[in-house]
Amino acid sequence: MTRITDLLFPYPPSGRFNLALLVVRVVAGAAFMFHGWSKIQNPFGWMGADSGTPAVFQALAALSEFGGGLAWIIGLLTPLASAGIFSTMCVAWWKHAVVQGAPFVGKPPSYELALLYAAIAVLFMLCGPGRLSLDCVIAKWRSGMTARE
Repeated sequence: MTRITDLLFPYPPSGRFNLALLVVRVVAGAAFMFHGWSKIQNPFGWMGADSGTPAVFQALAALSEFGGGLAWIIGLLTPLASAGIFSTMCVAWWKHAVVQGAPFVGKPPSYELALLYAAIAVLFMLCGPGRLSLDCVIAKWRSGMTARE
């Protein structure tokens, strides 16, 4: 039976896969921190007063982008951060693809980047952050192992 802590701190896979996860985490996490930086400066109003999006949802998006990006970089609570990013990217996809009728690829605002980031979030939700993460250190500590084993 899976415990909630096993979902938050999955035991990492082995091999070169861990290095690949680290590269994707750092690059995508940095991009999210850059995207979220201006939003986190005004979390309840970054979309403007006439956006129609409630302030609490604007704040959740700002937190998921900036905080989720930081969490991806250091590999802490990665599945939880990924769930927030996935939700935010699904809303971005909806607004661009369905509401605005934007193309998948092409002149902005296309929705390819939102789907790419959503796919990366799914990767981390299912695979975890890999051995080179704080989640791995916590998982090893929880299992009674030292970080060097």
